[in-house]
Amino acid sequence: MVWVKFIVCVITIFISGRKVARYGDIIAEKTGLGGVWIGLVLIAMLTSLPELFNGVSAVTLVDAPDLTIGNILGANMFNLFNLALLDLVHRNGSLMAVVGKTHRLTGIFSLIMVLFVAGCILISSRFHIMDIGWIGWYTPFIILMYLIFARILYRYEQRHPSLKETEFEYADKSLRHIYLYFSISAIFIIGAGIWLAFVGDEISEVYGWGQSFVGSLFLAFTTTLPEITVSFAAMRIGAKDLAVANLIGSNLFNLTIIPIDDLLYVKGPVLAAVAESHLVTASAVMLMTIVFIIGLSQRHHRIFHLSWWNITLIVLFLLGAYYNFQLA
Repeated sequence: MVWVKFIVCVITIFISGRKVARYGDIIAEKTGLGGVWIGLVLIAMLTSLPELFNGVSAVTLVDAPDLTIGNILGANMFNLFNLALLDLVHRNGSLMAVVGKTHRLTGIFSLIMVLFVAGCILISSRFHIMDIGWIGWYTPFIILMYLIFARILYRYEQRHPSLKETEFEYADKSLRHIYLYFSISAIFIIGAGIWLAFVGDEISEVYGWGQSFVGSLFLAFTTTLPEITVSFAAMRIGAKDLAVANLIGSNLFNLTIIPIDDLLYVKGPVLAAVAESHLVTASAVMLMTIVFIIGLSQRHHRIFHLSWWNITLIVLFLLGAYYNFQLA
């Protein structure tokens, strides 16, 4: 029965994620937003709704902080894995050779934030020096870093435009109706995200798997379905920059969910309440992000769509998943 619940969550997030992304895209166009904000900020935020609300329910209703931290880091690992899949299905050479260089800056900022979070997990699990009341001192720093990085990315994109805005014909769409449809789809994602935390907790109890493993793999796969759906849809219509920006932008935004979880988890700093095994996932994410950054600056020779870049990402993902299972 637990797997039936899991499948229902998967289907709900998959369908609602596509709707939210499409309606968000229409809102962005009709309100004059575009370029970097569509892929790196707006769509990334929208497709990260499952991670956000799964995290909120995990720390407030289920009392399982390991699920939310595992889900966030695991989702970032899945997003980078999905980049490798995008490269595999891309025709006419490597995907990295045809997208803009703004993504490299986003990747660097994402790497800095993951490194910071990993360091905080390591310190929090061994020392009690990171408390500000019930929250960790890292919470305001993560929020500040994201705001600074988002501002830098916006200014950089204004000076070096690289994301090609996709042409859509939405002239006949009513913005009022779009807001309504968007809200309904978002509610379904919120509901599925909340339910997913309970399903993940049930899976970990039934099979005796650790919450960090369940969060890092099962929940992460489900909550990244909107990112996967949007990016592959963007590839089909030729919006390659949007496809990459959505995944990397989601990785950057996902880490800002930690401060929200920290504020809601009143038992103490949330990173002090999680297992050190999350460092395995964080390490995999950092290595994969480094490969992504290097891949943007090099020419790729592919054989049957395989290159050192996508193969390395896939191998690192599988190693991260394997060691997470071993530690479960």
